[in-house]
Amino acid sequence: MSDTITTRGPALARPARRLSLGIGATGLRQIGLIAVLLGLWELASHTLFNPFWSSRPSLIAARLWELALSGELWLHTSTTLQEAGAGLLLAAVVGIPLGIVLARAPEVARTLDPVIMGLYGLPRVALAPLFILWFGIGLFSKIMMAFTMVVFIFLMNVMEGIRTIDPDHLDLMKSMRAGRFYLVRRVLLPAVTPWILASFRIGIGLALIGAVVGELIGANRGLGWYVESRGGQLDTTGVFTGLIVLMVLAMLANQLVGFIERRVITWR
Repeated sequence: MSDTITTRGPALARPARRLSLGIGATGLRQIGLIAVLLGLWELASHTLFNPFWSSRPSLIAARLWELALSGELWLHTSTTLQEAGAGLLLAAVVGIPLGIVLARAPEVARTLDPVIMGLYGLPRVALAPLFILWFGIGLFSKIMMAFTMVVFIFLMNVMEGIRTIDPDHLDLMKSMRAGRFYLVRRVLLPAVTPWILASFRIGIGLALIGAVVGELIGANRGLGWYVESRGGQLDTTGVFTGLIVLMVLAMLANQLVGFIERRVITWR
C-alpha cells in the first residue's frame, strides 16, 4: 500500500505545478523579454534620442487608451482583421484543393510550374493600384490583395506535403484494400495537416501585409490608413501605435494557430 502511494504522489503533483505556473515557463520568459525591450525603449527615449523620432512606450500606451475610449481602435482594427482574415481563409479554400489536385496530377503540375512560379514571383504590392482600380477602395480590394499574398503559400506547401508521402505506404494500404476515404483520413490528411498549419503561420503576416498595403493605396479606415494618416501629420506616436497593434494581432493569431497545432498534431 505504501509503495502505491509513493508511486502516485509525483504523478499527481505535476498537474498542480503546471496550474500554478499558469501560462508556463516559456510564456513567462516571453513576457519578460517583451517587458525588458519596452523598458529599454522607454529608457533610451529619455536619455539617448529625441522621442519625436521613435516615440516611447508610455506615449503609445496613452494613445491606445485614447483610441479605445473613442472607439477608433476597434474601428480600424476590426477593418484590417476582416480584410486579412477573409483573404487568408479564401487563400486556404482555393490553395489547398488546388495543391491537392496538382500534386495528384504531376504532368499538369510540371506544365503549369513556370506560370505558377512567375505569378508567385510577381511583386503583389505592384498589383495594389490595379485592385483599387478594379474593385474600388472598399473591403473587397483589400481582401483580394491579402488573398494574392497568401494563396501560393498554401498551394506550394500542400503540393510538397503530398509529395512527401511514401509511395510504398500507399501501395501497402492499397494492397490491404483500403478505401479511398480511408486513405485520405489515415494517410493524406496526417501528412498534409502540418504543412497547412505552417501555411497559416506564414500566411498570417502576409495577409496583414496585403491588407495594410491596400489601405495605404486607397482606404478611409483600417490600421494601414491610420498609419499613413498619422505619418502625413508627422505624428510618430500615432505611426508606432498602428504598428504595435499590427504586431500584437500577428502575435495573437500565431499563438492561436500554435494552440490549434498542439491539439491537432498530437504525435509531435
